Amino acid sequence: MRLLTFIICICFAGPVSAQETLPVKGGSVKVERMLSGLDEPWAVGFLPDGGYLVTERDGVLLHVAEGRRTEVEGVPEVFAKGQGGLLDVVVARDFAQSREIFLSFAEPDGRVAGTALAVAKLSPDNSRLTGLRVLFRQENKTKAGQHFGSRIVEALDGTLFLTVGERGERDLAQDTYRANGSVIRINRDGTVPTDNPFVSGGGLPQVYSYGHRNPQGAALDEDGSLWTVEHGARGGDEVNRPQAGKNYGWPVISYGRHYTGLKIGEGAAKTGMEQPEFYWDPSIAPSGMVIYTGDMFPDWRGDIFVGSLKFNFISRLERSGGNIVQAEELFSDRFDRIRDVRQAPDGSIWFLSVGDGALYRISR
Repeated sequence: MRLLTFIICICFAGPVSAQETLPVKGGSVKVERMLSGLDEPWAVGFLPDGGYLVTERDGVLLHVAEGRRTEVEGVPEVFAKGQGGLLDVVVARDFAQSREIFLSFAEPDGRVAGTALAVAKLSPDNSRLTGLRVLFRQENKTKAGQHFGSRIVEALDGTLFLTVGERGERDLAQDTYRANGSVIRINRDGTVPTDNPFVSGGGLPQVYSYGHRNPQGAALDEDGSLWTVEHGARGGDEVNRPQAGKNYGWPVISYGRHYTGLKIGEGAAKTGMEQPEFYWDPSIAPSGMVIYTGDMFPDWRGDIFVGSLKFNFISRLERSGGNIVQAEELFSDRFDRIRDVRQAPDGSIWFLSVGDGALYRISR
């Protein structure tokens, strides 16, 4: 039985003094606690002035800068049940000019909810959101509290990707006319790109790829290509590189099994369905991901970092010759339920620990 260590954290508005030097393959890194006292943190986004934003799942958006923590007003109403709530936050690439941020959340409609993507402007004093509007919403909302997906990626061409889980309705991941179990791609104003795969028919025009279970991580690589990581059932967590119009198999194929132990679908492969770039068995319950492109850790450039909610580590995956191997489990069991992993503008890597209620920074 795993020994649970309970850590009582004193809440501070800004960076706290806790810092450790922890071993990694080939050396060591510094890990500093930047923010504590968080309640179910889900995502972090960096602002160009050195501040940052953190989402908490119950519907709180925090702005943190120069030792001060402020709750931002104007956040949309959220369905804060099960795995739902306020989820991802992404700062627009042109924030210095537009002041726009993107939020994903479980959008309520009475007793049902669906994944939604909204844009808003952060006020000059960073205290409130203005002009919030929903760019995309899942229309077939349900009472289910699981599998919202909900990672946002701003592509290099300015379009937006949003991952949507199948909401526990497995077969809908194969229905291209539903958002369930898909990667959505829209323009920044909410319109549909003319080169989307189903824009002329055959599915929802916003659907980019389908057959996903619950993608809770997404990132661009150094070439601007999209990668995702998604939860399997009992085993079969997948790293995928979604391509336009492609089918990623769930629930027809999987490398895992149902929680009952029964076989999933037709096996691990089928003609017309894509294979993952990498998979875990047993499941690590993957969360946020980043593909490292910075200068602080040159040996890690191009590596994929994925948080584990189940086994409490960051999985470092190396890409070499078209293959991916798990090179290292960083900080195994040192931090509790890692939810998000992001690269900061200075090349450091930040991550959120749900169990610790804290935000950490990895540096040299």
